[in-house]
Amino acid sequence: MPGAPTASIVIPTRARPAYLEVTLASVMDQARTAGAEVLVVADGADPETEVVARRHAARLVTLDRPRGLNAARNLGVRRAQGDLVVLLDDDVRVGPDWLGALLAGARHAPGYGVLGGPIRAELEGGGPRACGREPPPITTLDLGPADCDAQYVWGANMALRRATFDEVGEFDEALAGRGDEEEWERRYVARGGRVRYVAAAGIVHRREAADARLTRLSRAAYALGRTARRNDVRKHSAPPLSSELRVLAGCAWHTLRRRCAYGIVMGAHSAGRLAELATERRR
Repeated sequence: MPGAPTASIVIPTRARPAYLEVTLASVMDQARTAGAEVLVVADGADPETEVVARRHAARLVTLDRPRGLNAARNLGVRRAQGDLVVLLDDDVRVGPDWLGALLAGARHAPGYGVLGGPIRAELEGGGPRACGREPPPITTLDLGPADCDAQYVWGANMALRRATFDEVGEFDEALAGRGDEEEWERRYVARGGRVRYVAAAGIVHRREAADARLTRLSRAAYALGRTARRNDVRKHSAPPLSSELRVLAGCAWHTLRRRCAYGIVMGAHSAGRLAELATERRR
């Protein structure tokens, strides 16, 4: 009987076969070399996702209906066979020694139940015009060139030990968007858990050219702004209306003063927060 895999790489996805293709192409050779398994978790049945997973010889598990990212994460962890479970988003490309660095980081930090690495942004086709003062408007993480303790790492590039998951419990399937993994990490940290940042375990967070256009980035930012406000409310740290309005005004100033399209995307995020605040007040 073969032994357990060195790690289980869990990739939740929902009907994005082109993104998944790039992610698996970057992961599979490293997984085979390291003796890790790769699970694609489809958030609802999708024939094209099935074709991509089969082409790369990844194991496919499927939710009976679309239930969200955290439901897919939970199913993936439950089906994983390794003691170290690595969560990856379906829109990333891992670095050339990403998995080796993450496994080494886990070995060298046995007292840490959660680890993660850098997340760098890539807008294919260049994205909208930017002034250079603001990062690309998608999730990133950079805590420097050396391993260190971290407050949080993000679910696009996060490893957790099975014993940690069993102790803390499942990801909250009622949550979506900003803070969906943070809520789980806060439960973990509240129990005395520690989070480790592994500087060499980097990935690239991608947007294909069609999704890097201003209109699509702005729509995504608006939706994320709404969930970000909800996350702040859950943490009892939501700013008042006056602060939210100042941020929106600052985005408008940045757009005009710097002639920077990222200001429009940031403004869409701020508008989403304000829309959510208005919903709060109507409740």
